[in-house]
Amino acid sequence: YEAGITGLKIAKDISEGLARNALAINVNGQTWELNRTIHTDSAVQILTWRDQEGKEAMWHSSAHILAEALESLYPGIKLGFGPPIERGFYYDVDFGDTHFGEADYAKVEKKFMELAKSGETFERKEISKSDAIAHYQNKGNAYKVELIDGLEDGDITFYHSGDFVDLCKGGHIPNSKVIKAVKILN
Repeated sequence: YEAGITGLKIAKDISEGLARNALAINVNGQTWELNRTIHTDSAVQILTWRDQEGKEAMWHSSAHILAEALESLYPGIKLGFGPPIERGFYYDVDFGDTHFGEADYAKVEKKFMELAKSGETFERKEISKSDAIAHYQNKGNAYKVELIDGLEDGDITFYHSGDFVDLCKGGHIPNSKVIKAVKILN
């Protein structure tokens, strides 16, 4: 392929069925979005739900949607990080003085599914360390500032989905409509 090809184009060239089921792409050992362009010779693998990395891309993207739902419902919370785990995902959240418990789960699930059905995409943006720190200092989130302090300038990316922006290295699904259900367990 010529430089600038995307994982989605590669998947479509293999088969329409693969393209419909593709969640992300592995490029030289890193999970990337299907729409991210490849500019160097690379080893690639199209990731679907059958691949652990495909599941992790789904769960990682779900963590972003969860964080967006929580920020929408509970303004002023402070987010930590939200990785995929063995069979799902979570997001570390400091609710401050706001009480959060089982009675809130249904409300968060409803907001989560509203956002998922909207078809939000996950847009990658490289950002300088100083701009990243300033963003989270303005939000009053010392947790993210601490995370960024340990990163090298030039290796920092934000991902935008809907109105949500988060520090993230990536590996997302094509859009939030891929997510069909969520259940908050704890």
